Amino acid sequence: MQDRKGKKVGKKGALKVVVREQEAALRACFVEGGQHLLPLLELVRDAKASVDELMMGAARQFIEQLLVMSAQEVAGAKHPGRKGGEVRWHGRQPGRIALAERKLAIERPRLRRRDGGEVAVPAYARLLRHADLGGRIHDILVTGVSTRKYGRVLPAMAGTVGIAKSSVSREFVAQSRRVLEALAARRWDGMDFLAIYLDGIVVASHHILAAVGVDAEGKKHLLGLASGSSENKRVAKDLLTHLVAHGLNPDLARLFVIDGSKALRAAIEEVFGEAARVQRCRTHKLRNVSERLPKALAEQVKSVMRAAYKLPEKAGMAKLRQQAAWLKAEHPDAAASLIEGLEEIFTVNRLGLTPALARCLATTNLIENPNGAVRRVSGRVCRYRDAEMALRWTASGFLEAEKNFRRLQGHRELWVLAAALGRQVGNTAHANSKVA
Repeated sequence: MQDRKGKKVGKKGALKVVVREQEAALRACFVEGGQHLLPLLELVRDAKASVDELMMGAARQFIEQLLVMSAQEVAGAKHPGRKGGEVRWHGRQPGRIALAERKLAIERPRLRRRDGGEVAVPAYARLLRHADLGGRIHDILVTGVSTRKYGRVLPAMAGTVGIAKSSVSREFVAQSRRVLEALAARRWDGMDFLAIYLDGIVVASHHILAAVGVDAEGKKHLLGLASGSSENKRVAKDLLTHLVAHGLNPDLARLFVIDGSKALRAAIEEVFGEAARVQRCRTHKLRNVSERLPKALAEQVKSVMRAAYKLPEKAGMAKLRQQAAWLKAEHPDAAASLIEGLEEIFTVNRLGLTPALARCLATTNLIENPNGAVRRVSGRVCRYRDAEMALRWTASGFLEAEKNFRRLQGHRELWVLAAALGRQVGNTAHANSKVA
């Protein structure tokens, strides 16, 4: 490694800098990976998530892991039960660095000498002195460099803050495993979930089933992930059984919002029985029907369906049955799709929910939004070795998106859903809804 004057500097493990020639290589890498910007632009256009907030969350996780690796090169790896050497780990402490156009609050390792003196973490000191390094990390995350390029980009980025290249890939794989294990260990004892969303995502050729719960205050929680399709009853049942084993009360009435999968519907009935109220996703239904019709007719039928959804339960169902009768002669597949599961399309109408609640609880859009972030993150990988790797990347994407989850739209009116489900609604619930 050379300094800016061309002289060789440092020894193995010492702080290094990247010269301008190496910076040019990084910029060329971004140009080659330009196609990975397309999913990001689509995400912005659809306004499905706050890209800036998501990127800041990803940058925080990235930088904090870099700081841990930098501290390890000074104090060695942590060994529970052993005092360590001259420099020891001493917990964590808050820090702040410049990232792009703002300050980013992080947690950094704290190191101390045996005699009590503080020891700086080299990477943190480097980031404080050179604010442009934070901007480079931000650029790498935003542009979505593929993992095929990580062999050049991440080691070069790590080198700028004094971290050995060989430790980068190993550390991030281990970190993603810990994230997945922590998700699987989550418990839900005492949590009052009024609604649970279930939907699938395809990562390369691997199917992942995700569950997101909404509590009585409208807060959203990632409940769990399972490797397998929502069309696989065993996978769906295993995920639901796992939630029950981790504290979810199966006897409480709650609303399940699903994509229309028959296998998923059967699994809900087996695990939760009559306590479950099921709402099939109207967005999926619109898509399934319109795919079976010519374009001009599809738009007309979609308009009729949207209008019917706003009617009272019986009137809306009658309207769609009438539409199916008109379609049956020339488009029997579309007609059959339209009336399939019709009663569960109108569950929110039957429960008498307010318009704001009905909009959010009639589709799986709530879980589709983080799916968009997961697809963007997972799209960086060129080849998934197995389903476990796909699950790790999916968990990382969902958990980063979870940090920026907002309350359910219409959360002030969730007491209406609680009452419709036969839950006891006290003064506290009303007070909380008004405060929110």
